[in-house]
Amino acid sequence: MSSPVSPDHTPPTRHEQQAPREQDRRGGIVDRLGLNWRLHGDGRHVAPGDVVTPRERLAWPRTISIGAQHVVAMFGATFLVPLLTGFPPATTLFFSGIGTVLFLVITAGRVPSYLGSSFAFIAPITASVNQYGPGGALGGVIMAGAALFLIGLLVQIAGTGWLQKLMPPAVTGTIVALIGFNLAPSAKENFTAAPVTALVTLGSIILISVLFRGLLGRLSILLGVAIGYVTAVIRGEVDFTSIRAAWDAQGLFGLPHFQSPEFHLNLAGLFIPVILVLVAENIGHVKSVALMTGDDLDPYTGRAIMSDGLATMIAGSGGGSGTTTYAENIGVMAATRVYSTAAYWVAALVAILLSVTPVFGAAVATVPQGVLGGAATVLYGMIGMLGVRIWVQNRVDFSNPVNLTTAAIAMIVGIGDYTWSFAGLDFAGIALGTAAALVVYHLMAGIARARGSVGSDPLTPDTSQSPSPLG
Repeated sequence: MSSPVSPDHTPPTRHEQQAPREQDRRGGIVDRLGLNWRLHGDGRHVAPGDVVTPRERLAWPRTISIGAQHVVAMFGATFLVPLLTGFPPATTLFFSGIGTVLFLVITAGRVPSYLGSSFAFIAPITASVNQYGPGGALGGVIMAGAALFLIGLLVQIAGTGWLQKLMPPAVTGTIVALIGFNLAPSAKENFTAAPVTALVTLGSIILISVLFRGLLGRLSILLGVAIGYVTAVIRGEVDFTSIRAAWDAQGLFGLPHFQSPEFHLNLAGLFIPVILVLVAENIGHVKSVALMTGDDLDPYTGRAIMSDGLATMIAGSGGGSGTTTYAENIGVMAATRVYSTAAYWVAALVAILLSVTPVFGAAVATVPQGVLGGAATVLYGMIGMLGVRIWVQNRVDFSNPVNLTTAAIAMIVGIGDYTWSFAGLDFAGIALGTAAALVVYHLMAGIARARGSVGSDPLTPDTSQSPSPLG
């Protein structure tokens, strides 16, 4: 007769045998999605010289407060793009939140970033809306997103070396600069519509950026827009009827306005050059975060670009503007020393929540032309000067005629908004300027190297003078 089995040695049931494997599987999924954060220290303090890494988090109340700061940091720029292009602000905010979630999942929580509206899309959207309406512009956004995804896939497979050869700093800086300066007529149009309000907005942005330190200084555009808006209200330039209409139609909560895209092949030349700016922004973002955290994020550069491409395609499919990684949020991370992607999940969810509040979106849409003109005068110029910054940081040698001629021709084509029609396709200033930069540079550089007709290699920085002639 066998003795009874001791309760301590009861054989595990089939369910109990499967449980650890299911937990491991769930844990593996959570880890791959980047949702498995370690608590940093006691969750309340960050020691001097220490940082909270992307895979760590503070206690949830502190994480939520930092996530709210990220919302504030991205808010002004993300809303200005739809206001300037005529897209529904709430829809753009909704897709920026969705895009950020997608970015965090695809990069496995390794790259902290918020995907907000890209200023690089303002010029092509404005031009295409005038010709084909919002639907045509959305089709162009999707085309740009698809091209960006393919670039990201190539970077993930082959690295970034080929990109650096195709677009050296002389070319990249030129393209970024001409995209910003191409927008100057649009800024002027809005400014002259209400010059007093525009001047108050512009002056406020200038003063706030130098009067305040830290987060307030970085929010100069948002605060300047707020002061300009109050000025516009006092001057009777704001129509509040849309806010009441939104409340009567949808109440407190309601989905943003979605719209289907239309595809016109001749817009490809207008939108696809924008991806050169987005690629530069994504690579710069990844490198900046890697430098500040000490992590090797190079393996995730391709994923970051692919994520931005997918997010842009999804936004264009429903009525939102193209996205990009936001430098504004890098400033928040540098100030707080918290690089946790948990904070970005909070920011994305808050953005989605705000986007389904119709009154909020309607209120933002009431920002008048004068306020937009004042803000755009700064923003469009900043985009252009980012290109100049690329030249300076990389010490581009403009005594070399290859670099000088490339920038000279492309900038005039872009700023003058040259247009060329060929085989039923229209190529406007940005597209032609981009093509000119690439063709002129590589053609001249190739001939110069073959003939030995130009002194130095255009890729070699000018070190003959110290400091650099460009500062």
